[in-house]
Amino acid sequence: MSHEYFNPVRSAYGAGALSSLPGLLNGRRAVVVTFPEARQLGLVGKVEQLLGGLLAGVIDDVRPNPDVAELRGLYESFWRTPEGPEALIAIGGGSAIDTAKALMVGTESGRFGELVSALAAGRAFRPAQVKSLIAVPTTAGTGSEVTPWATIWDREAQKKYSLHLPETWPEVALLDPELMLSLPASVTLQSGLDALSHALESIWNVNANPVSDTFAVAAVHDILDTLPRLMEKLDDVALRGRMALAALKAGMAFSNTRTALAHSISYEMTLRYGLPHGIACSFPLPMVLERAIGRNARRDAVLAQALGPLAGAPERLAAFIERLGVKTRFVDYGVTDEQAEQMVAFALTGARGKNFIGTALKEAA
Repeated sequence: MSHEYFNPVRSAYGAGALSSLPGLLNGRRAVVVTFPEARQLGLVGKVEQLLGGLLAGVIDDVRPNPDVAELRGLYESFWRTPEGPEALIAIGGGSAIDTAKALMVGTESGRFGELVSALAAGRAFRPAQVKSLIAVPTTAGTGSEVTPWATIWDREAQKKYSLHLPETWPEVALLDPELMLSLPASVTLQSGLDALSHALESIWNVNANPVSDTFAVAAVHDILDTLPRLMEKLDDVALRGRMALAALKAGMAFSNTRTALAHSISYEMTLRYGLPHGIACSFPLPMVLERAIGRNARRDAVLAQALGPLAGAPERLAAFIERLGVKTRFVDYGVTDEQAEQMVAFALTGARGKNFIGTALKEAA
């Protein structure tokens, strides 16, 4: 059996790595896309000082889970002058990077509705113009800095769109653990569990390959060891760095496999119950693991590399998540058993659900 692995993103890492931004831009002017608190935290001022005349502007009102209603005006304002800055710099969590990915691909008309219509209809979309992207994550979780995917929400229509184009790979992933020191405990936990979900989802996945497995297993080991210790010592830059690398490894894994059933479940939990993404995709992990074990002998072997003996592995995984303060049953989030069964059945029919090995026939050992 032949396999293929592809990831074109250049990665730069280390405490103080933010200072390499001017060199990475190589003379190009850029707009920074970031979250509202970034200015108060001194991030915007630091970037302004670093970039000087290379900084063309700052968009600092990015909200969690970017919605089409919020993105429309931002997008159309950004593309009003297509000949403007050549690059975007996303500084923040997944929402900042997702927003920047939406901005980086320009429609022929300059209108956001043209892009949304293509996503909603599942039509191919070829951008008329493209800006390059340097992704600077301030959380250790989404892996978005090394993937082409961006999630765009439409709360009014109760839908979630996945933007993924050959043009939406970041050019550079810049990881500076010093930028993560101010991250509160809740976001540290949510992002860390998101990374754990990415790693495991890439293992119980029909698209898994030996290279993605290598990244995923390493990420699981790092997260299981590091996340509990980081939650006790949020100001430890070395632990922040280990989690940043673990999230990067998980991102490198699912950049080729995409996610699977737990993420498919999470979208409905976020839309209908308002659950933060990192919790929504991690609380069902033990249940999904139980469904994955025994489906495919090769996948079982990789899961055992990541989690140890598979006998009792779902219970051990549930205990790990619950020790971090996150419940692992649907009923804990107000979902009845009947509703949960319906939600899982529906999730299995989605694009991400179909990546789960449990949707295929059990393979002989």
